[in-house]
Amino acid sequence: MLPGAGQALMLRQTLRGGPAMARPTIMGTATGLLIWSTAAAAGLSGVLLANPHIYQGIRVIGGVVLVVLGVGTLRAARRFVEAPSAVSDDDSDGRFWGAYAAGLGTNLGNPKAGVFAVSMLPQFVTSHGPVLASGIALGVVWAAVTACWYLVFTLLVARGRARVSRPGVQRGLSVTTGIVLMALGVAVAAGV
Repeated sequence: MLPGAGQALMLRQTLRGGPAMARPTIMGTATGLLIWSTAAAAGLSGVLLANPHIYQGIRVIGGVVLVVLGVGTLRAARRFVEAPSAVSDDDSDGRFWGAYAAGLGTNLGNPKAGVFAVSMLPQFVTSHGPVLASGIALGVVWAAVTACWYLVFTLLVARGRARVSRPGVQRGLSVTTGIVLMALGVAVAAGV
C-alpha cells in the first residue's frame, strides 16, 4: 500500500480510462505478484544469491518499463484537448490486454515486489508440508489484498475524476504522473 510505481500506474490508468481501464491493470498487477511469489517459493532467492547479475538485469528491465510508461503518460498529456471519456467499446479487447500488460510489466519490473517476495514470503512458509504450495498460497493472499486495495484506490480516484476533468488539471496530473514514473524507472535501473 506504500506509494510507488503501482499507485502511479493505477492513478494514470484511472484518470485515463476510468475503472474500466484500472480493472485489467489490477489483474495484471495481481498476476505479477503471483509470479513473484511462485518464483520465490520455487527458489528464486537462492538463484539471486548465487548470481546477483540476474537481479541486476531484472532491475534494469523494470526501470526501462517504468520509463516507457512515464514517457507514454507524458506524450498523452500533450494530447489533452478535452476531458477524456471512459474507455469506449472500440477495440476494448486491445485496451484490456494493453492495460493488463501495463500492470503485469510494472509489477514484474518493480524491485519492491521482488524484494518482498524473495525476502519476506519465505519466512512465513511452513517447513512441515508442501513448501511450494505454501508459498503460492501466500502469494494468493498477497495478490488478493493488493487487488482489494487497488480497487478501493481506483474507485476513489474515479469518484474524484469528475472534479479534475478539466483539460488543464488532467494535463498537470498526467505530467506529474509521467515524471514520477520516469524518475522511479531511472532510480530502479540505477539501483538507488
